[in-house]
Amino acid sequence: MCIAVFIWLAHPLYPFLLLLNRDEYHNRPTKAISWWEDGEILGGRDEVAGGTWLACTRRGRLAFITNVLESLSLPVAKSRGDLPVRFLKSKKSPMEFAEEVIKEADQYNGFNLILTDLHSKTMIYVSNRPKGEPISIQEVSPGIHVLSNAKLDSPWPKARRLSQNFKELLGRYGEKEVPVKDMVEELMKDTVKADDESKLPKVCSPDWEFKLSSVFVEAETPLGCFGTRSTAAVSVKANGEVSFYEKHLEKEAWKEHTISYQIE
Repeated sequence: MCIAVFIWLAHPLYPFLLLLNRDEYHNRPTKAISWWEDGEILGGRDEVAGGTWLACTRRGRLAFITNVLESLSLPVAKSRGDLPVRFLKSKKSPMEFAEEVIKEADQYNGFNLILTDLHSKTMIYVSNRPKGEPISIQEVSPGIHVLSNAKLDSPWPKARRLSQNFKELLGRYGEKEVPVKDMVEELMKDTVKADDESKLPKVCSPDWEFKLSSVFVEAETPLGCFGTRSTAAVSVKANGEVSFYEKHLEKEAWKEHTISYQIE
């Protein structure tokens, strides 16, 4: 489970600004955000399947993915985290890659995928859920959006709260630079859970959905601690300057670092 809030082509300083919480089992091997071996991809890495939840490239491509909350999953499925990696390594446009994904979408468990080309100012959203419906591909419009574990901008309580808080915080700074670390602490550490269970998605057990109903997730399970184990903030300025900040758990201690680069 993850949640992301972002503003796209609607801010005077930032064509793109993203905050994303990654929720996963704390014992799942993971590499923090860094440049990959080829020196082209910057992002975190799942050391079990080899994919990523969020990454970008020197050429101005960016992708992130969330799982769709569902009660049943395919026993044998392709790794969803491989989809962002494939896009970042390809030369296809976001729409061309999305159309390619459609052909094999039934081989994956539920996903929401955002594909971005900052040079062409193109952002595409593709999802293979709900089951039985045509695969969803849409161009993302300028403005503020939230992506959690249902379709883009689904009005889940935590998504609505995060969207409103993000909008208010951006308004507080107006046309000034936004202090990304402050945004992370103020918005992405929110542990407030849904106050009305009737507004939960009713996909899994009410107890599990309640535990997942906060922006920042902490839940004990028979398989170990599950919850938010990293928060990333990606800002892109109009001059092509990218800043990638991450605060992540490493051996149960929170660490943080920032990597900046110029889009080529």
